[in-house]
Amino acid sequence: MLGRGLRVLGRAIRTEPRLFIIGTVGSSLFGLLVIANSYVVGAVIGHVVVPAFTEHRAGAGELGLIAAVFIGISVLRVASIFGRRLGAGFMQFRLQARYRRAVTRRYLSLPPAWHQRHATGTLLSNANSDVEAAFVPIAPLPFAVGTIVMILAAVVSLFVTDWVLAMVGVCLFPALFGLNLVYSRRMSPRQIRAQQLRAKVSAVAHESFDGALVVKTMGREADESQRFRVHVTELRDALIAVGRLRGLFDPLMDSLPSVGTLAVLLLGAWRLQTGAISVTELVSVAFLFTVLAFPVRAIGWVVAELPRSVAGWERVQAVLAAEGDLAYGTAEPRADGPAALTFDQVHFSYGEGPEVLHDVSFTVPAGRTVALVGATGSGKSTIASLAVRLVDPDSGTVTVDGTPLPDLSEPALAAVSALVPQIPFVFDDTVRGNVSLERDDVDDARVWSALRLAEADGFVAHLPDGLDTAVGERGTSLSGGQRQRLTLARALAGRPRLLVLDDATSAVDPRVEAAILASLRGADAGASILVVAYRRATIALADEVVYLEDGKVVATGTHAHLMATEPGYLALVTAYEQADAAEEVQA
Repeated sequence: MLGRGLRVLGRAIRTEPRLFIIGTVGSSLFGLLVIANSYVVGAVIGHVVVPAFTEHRAGAGELGLIAAVFIGISVLRVASIFGRRLGAGFMQFRLQARYRRAVTRRYLSLPPAWHQRHATGTLLSNANSDVEAAFVPIAPLPFAVGTIVMILAAVVSLFVTDWVLAMVGVCLFPALFGLNLVYSRRMSPRQIRAQQLRAKVSAVAHESFDGALVVKTMGREADESQRFRVHVTELRDALIAVGRLRGLFDPLMDSLPSVGTLAVLLLGAWRLQTGAISVTELVSVAFLFTVLAFPVRAIGWVVAELPRSVAGWERVQAVLAAEGDLAYGTAEPRADGPAALTFDQVHFSYGEGPEVLHDVSFTVPAGRTVALVGATGSGKSTIASLAVRLVDPDSGTVTVDGTPLPDLSEPALAAVSALVPQIPFVFDDTVRGNVSLERDDVDDARVWSALRLAEADGFVAHLPDGLDTAVGERGTSLSGGQRQRLTLARALAGRPRLLVLDDATSAVDPRVEAAILASLRGADAGASILVVAYRRATIALADEVVYLEDGKVVATGTHAHLMATEPGYLALVTAYEQADAAEEVQA
């Protein structure tokens, strides 16, 4: 554990060498000044205070000089403390900010399949608690390095003063380091477990908050509270175990320098009687051991936090080293007009699971609307994800205007296509912020244009503050249909050349849905459309229908043609129509 902890510290030092040097120089200067101060105190006692008591006098000049020396040392110590804390604090904050950004960027670059395997609360813990834990030892690190410099200088000065008293330091300092090593080994598993439990509590809490509506409506508050209580209790017990060990360690670390001071006084009194040392030297060494207690604690602080640091760092590295990147090319397709989308013999499976798409081939001609129709589990949403390259096929190709999607640059792909999912996500922002996403080319005029195409301009105009209306977390102040139309407007504001709708209007009234699809087929939208459709009215608006069964394309053609030639298609669409009719009756 100590070796892994030192590697984490080494990485931090290589990342921010200048700040580490500033902090270390300040700390080293502080340590040398502590030693100097001890010898100044000894000199004052031996050469000024003792003669003053003996001769019953004290010169004003001598007292002024003593005051000036102590003030000068104090000023230098203040400056050294400032340098140490500035370097250490700034270094810690910059490292935490750097790796929080790195983790966040990594999250954004990893595909949805990776995110689906990790709880949101755990991911939040990685970006927050784990990054913070990884660099907790950075704050006391320069102090600890300066303390080591101080200890080496103290040993040299002790041998120069008196070899017998120096042997006390030779025995004491290895004991301090040995105690720290034993402590690190015993603390390591406790800190690792506590850090893991922090992430677990975060994951459970996030899941509980996210599912608050389900918990409330199903009357599961007590059960959910009990589930949370179990994990919180485990974390509490783990932290108590950490605290108990630290409570045992801290007094030992405090007592060793005191034992050293006592040994110096006992040996020093004997050496003073034999004439081997003077009062000045005895006082200097005794005072030095007295003031060593606090700086030496810095080494303990670093060692104490190393296990937690390693645990946090390894969890952060697990994110940064995660595989699954989508490599992008450099191709730039044409910038205007609807795009043509082609699936050619596409096969796909999720991880090691069974194949969900088998030899899928179809085309969405430029400027046309194609509907994907199939029973639940037939692969419609997977095709929608492949169309905007949230995932890549196992084999086969998906192309836009003849260019394979992996050959497109990331900005080009984002500009060409847009996906509107069935479950809308609305940010805790204003209507304007949700539609524009602060894109430079999306002004208010384009926001309103997108809202009109999505049949959302009417309800937005009646909101209290129009575009400036805050919609709440996940759009809680809006209905399901309003949220869907807002997310559709968000996609349209970017003026994609290919629009993929994964049942994106299921929560709106059929008449509104028909108006939306009609407007999207107009010249103002300027996009080809691939729509996952369930309602018969929606399907009928498509220029062509792709009928799927168990991940295979069974037939393609117009809605009327498939109704006449495909019994399975006829039965499915009729079932959809009956379900819609039942919903209208219930409404």
